[in-house]
Amino acid sequence: MNVNPIFKDILVLIKGAGDMASGVAYRLKRTGFPLIMTELSTPLMVRRAVCFGEAVYSGEVEVEGIIARRVDTPAEAVRLANTDTIPVLVAPKPDIATTFKPKVLVDAIMAKTNTGTNIDDAPFVIALGPGFTAGVDCDAVIETNRGHWLGRVIYTGQAEPDTNKPGPVKGHIADRVLRAPADGHVIAAARLGDQLKQGQLIARVGDREVRAPFDGVLRGLVHPNVAVIAGFKIGDLDPRGITRHCFTISEKSLAVAGGVVEAILVSDVARQVRP
Repeated sequence: MNVNPIFKDILVLIKGAGDMASGVAYRLKRTGFPLIMTELSTPLMVRRAVCFGEAVYSGEVEVEGIIARRVDTPAEAVRLANTDTIPVLVAPKPDIATTFKPKVLVDAIMAKTNTGTNIDDAPFVIALGPGFTAGVDCDAVIETNRGHWLGRVIYTGQAEPDTNKPGPVKGHIADRVLRAPADGHVIAAARLGDQLKQGQLIARVGDREVRAPFDGVLRGLVHPNVAVIAGFKIGDLDPRGITRHCFTISEKSLAVAGGVVEAILVSDVARQVRP
C-alpha cells in the first residue's frame, strides 16, 4: 500500500490512536496519505483489537491489514510516515504540530473538550465530535453522534453535545458498557472475542468482580497497565454475539473517517496538489 503520489506532500498528523482515530487512519492510509499518529504512554483504549494505539503496549499491531508501530522519537515517526507502516509516536510534546509542520491535523482524542488544538496548528485542522467550534479552534468538525448527521462535515458551529450514553444495540444501552467497580487495574479473566454467558466472569479490579450482564461477545477491555478509577468505562459487551465484529473497525468509526477524507479532499490543501 504505497503513498499516493498526489498526496505525498500532504502529511496528516492524527492526535490520538484509539477507536475513532484508528478508523480515520485506516481510511487515510488506504487512500494514500502519509500520516503520523500520537498517543499517551498508557492510553485508555477499550476496543484494543481495532486500535492502532495498541502498538504503544505491544510494539506493533495490525488492524485490517494495516500495521502500526510504536516510535519514541519524531525522527522515527518521520521515517515511517511515507511507508506502509503507521508510526505511533508515544508521549509527544505539546508543540508536536510545530515539530512536524503537517498540512492537516486531526484531533481525534475524543475527550469531548479541546485539550489544546488550535486552528493555526496546520493549514487545515479537523476535530472529531463535541468540544470544538468550527471556524474558531479548527477549520472543520466531524459529527460523531449516531444518527442522521453521523460523519457530516461541519464548517460553522459545533457537533451535537455528548449524550453520555452509548447507542442502543439489540435493546441494550448502558448495560453493554462495562465500568470499573473500584479503583485499580483491570485483570482479565476473558479474552477479546470470547462468547460469554450472563453472569460469566470477565475481569477483576482489585478484589471486585466484573461479570457479563447478558449473553454476548467481549468486544473491548482496557489494558492491565491502565490505572482506572471506579465508574470508568473499562469494557464493551456486544449482544449481537458476532466475533468478527471485535476485530474489524466499526461502522461508526468508518463513517466519521469518511467525513475526514471528504473534508481533506475538498480543502485548499488538496486543491493545491491536484494535477
